[in-house]
Amino acid sequence: MSNENHEFPALKNDAILKVARGEKPHRIPIWIMRQAGRYLPEFLEIRKHHDFFELVNNPELAAEVTLQPIRRFDLDASIIFSDILVIPQALGLEVLMKPGIGPVLPEPLREPEDLKRLNFGVDVSVKTKGTLDAITLTRKLLEGKVPLFGFTGAPWTLMSYMIEGGGSKTCHKAKSWLYKYPKESEQLLENICEIVIQYLVLQVKAGAQLLQVFESHAEYLSPDSFSKYCLPILRKIVTETNSRLKLQGIATVPMVVFAKGGHFAINELSKSGYSVVGLDWTIDPKVGRQLAEPGTVLQGNMDPVALFGDPETVKATAKAMIEKFGTENYICNLGHGIYPETPVASVEAFIETVHSFQL
Repeated sequence: MSNENHEFPALKNDAILKVARGEKPHRIPIWIMRQAGRYLPEFLEIRKHHDFFELVNNPELAAEVTLQPIRRFDLDASIIFSDILVIPQALGLEVLMKPGIGPVLPEPLREPEDLKRLNFGVDVSVKTKGTLDAITLTRKLLEGKVPLFGFTGAPWTLMSYMIEGGGSKTCHKAKSWLYKYPKESEQLLENICEIVIQYLVLQVKAGAQLLQVFESHAEYLSPDSFSKYCLPILRKIVTETNSRLKLQGIATVPMVVFAKGGHFAINELSKSGYSVVGLDWTIDPKVGRQLAEPGTVLQGNMDPVALFGDPETVKATAKAMIEKFGTENYICNLGHGIYPETPVASVEAFIETVHSFQL
C-alpha cells in the first residue's frame, strides 16, 4: 500500500507542514500530544464499550477517536490514535492496558537470555495492520481539513518498557542493562531501530503526512549514555526512513524528534536531520532557542497542568510562552501529553490564544 496509490482529498490547512519546511504559515500551528483521549467525553463514551487495544487495532474505531478532537477544536494537525507499545506487541511481548496503572508487560525481559523470545523477523505490516489501515481511513475521513501525524516510540524508550514491564519512576532495571550488558543492549537497540524504521515507512505509505519519534525516557539517562545509546539510533531513524522512502519513489515527510528531559542534547538533536525538535515543559523556551542551531523549528512546550487553570490563566500562560519562543519556526504544543482531567474549556482557550497571534 503506497501513498501514491491512495486518492486522498486535497489539503486545506498546511500551516504545520509549512513551518516544518521552514516556510511562513498563515498562523501559528497548534496540535496537542494525546489530543485524542480521555479528557473528551465522546472518547470516554466509546471507551466504555471497548478495550484500549481494541480501539488501536480497529481502523474504524481508531479513525473515529482520531477525528474527535478535530471536530471539536480548531487544531492544525491530527495524530493517529495508537500507542508506542504496538512495537513490543509486534515483537511478541504481551502488553495490557490496566485502568489506573497504565501499560503492563507481564513477561518483561529480565536478562539477555530473554531476547530469544523476541521475533525480529516479524512482518511489521501484518502486526501493525490496524494502525496502518486506520491511517489510510483517517486521511480520507479528514477530508483534507488538517494533516495527519503518524508516530513511534524510539528504541531506548521501547527497550525500557520491555525491561521494566511498564512505566517506571527510575528506569533503573533498563539502565542497568546499559552497564551490565552493553553489547546486548546495543544489539537490542539496533534490532528495535530496524523495526521502527520499517514501521515509519509503512505509516507514510499508508498516508501519514508527518511523523513524530517519542524518546519519552531520555530524562532517565546521563548525557554520556544518551550520546552512546540514543543519538546515533535517532539519527539512523530519520536518515534511513527518508532514504528508504526515496528509494521507493515516495516523498519524504517532516519528522519531529521529542526527547523528553533531554535538554543536554538539544543542540545535537537540532543537527540530527529532523525537521522539528520538540521541547518538554521543564525548559525555558529562550534557553531552548539558545541551545538549538539558529533556524531550528521548535515544538512545545506548555506545562500540561497549566490547562487546569481557568481560561484567563491559560491564555496568559500561553501568551507568555509564545512570546519567549517567538512566532517564527514554531509549532505550539504542550510539553507532554494532555491529562485526562483537563477541562475542555481550557483547551479552547489555549487554541484561541495561539491563533490570536498575528504573523
